[in-house]
Amino acid sequence: MVSTFIIGLREGLEAALIVGILLAYVRKIGRDDVRWRIWAGVGCALALSLSVGAILTFGTYGLTFQAQEFIGGTLSLVAVGFVTWMVFWMARTARHLKSELEAEVDRALTGSDWSLIAIGFFAVAREGIETALFLWSAVRSSGNNEATWLGAVLGLACAVVLGAAIYHGAIRIDLARFFRWTGLALVIVAAGVLAYAIHDLQEARFLPGPFEPAPSGASDLVAGLYGDAAWLFRITDVLDPSGFPAALLKGTIGFTPEMTKLEVLAWAVYLAVVMTLFVRITFRRRPSSPTPPKEAENA
Repeated sequence: MVSTFIIGLREGLEAALIVGILLAYVRKIGRDDVRWRIWAGVGCALALSLSVGAILTFGTYGLTFQAQEFIGGTLSLVAVGFVTWMVFWMARTARHLKSELEAEVDRALTGSDWSLIAIGFFAVAREGIETALFLWSAVRSSGNNEATWLGAVLGLACAVVLGAAIYHGAIRIDLARFFRWTGLALVIVAAGVLAYAIHDLQEARFLPGPFEPAPSGASDLVAGLYGDAAWLFRITDVLDPSGFPAALLKGTIGFTPEMTKLEVLAWAVYLAVVMTLFVRITFRRRPSSPTPPKEAENA
């Protein structure tokens, strides 16, 4: 529930802020008459996002177990790629997002009605599809229970309320700090989704794992990735997989009482590389402005 709440809140607030920027700008320039175009594009984007979510949820019924696991694992990898790109994109472009959107609106107002509709659509569709894909992957990795869906709904609802409050000036929050810390949380969640994707692909027999024997003549290193040797640890006697602590760990950091060597390796490498890069980009101190020389001050 915690992970899906963070995803819904972070992604939902990004979309809400983008819509708020567009609406505030057309009001600022006295073009309230074109607000319906923005809302039309937003409505189409929401419909597309819901359709993607429905296809992901119900589209694999009737397939074999291995096919379902292969599709689930592959789409989870895509979701991790999308959310990683999004986190770094927002970290680098957040300061210029407002001016870029306003420039796009200025260009669209000189064109057809569809131009502004397209801006509203593409601005929200990107966030919506990413949200649908990543939420679907996170829900599967968290156990596909009601609490995970509830977390997503609550996160999206909070995002809408916060976005509306910011737009109307009711509250002010430090968005840079908000996106920085939620970005860190999303990187941790993405690492867990990645580990679960590896597990799905192992169950699909696409990657070596504990669900099939080692090929004949395999080296000791390769053989260690198959059969019982593929497990790094199995501590179900210590941590009940159906208990609340296990569910909490699985839904936040992707830890389960049974994990293979490949799962843990993917989790650790992703977290080490992506977290290090993200911290370096978002937490580094900006260089202070140099002190002007005395000659320039006295000129």
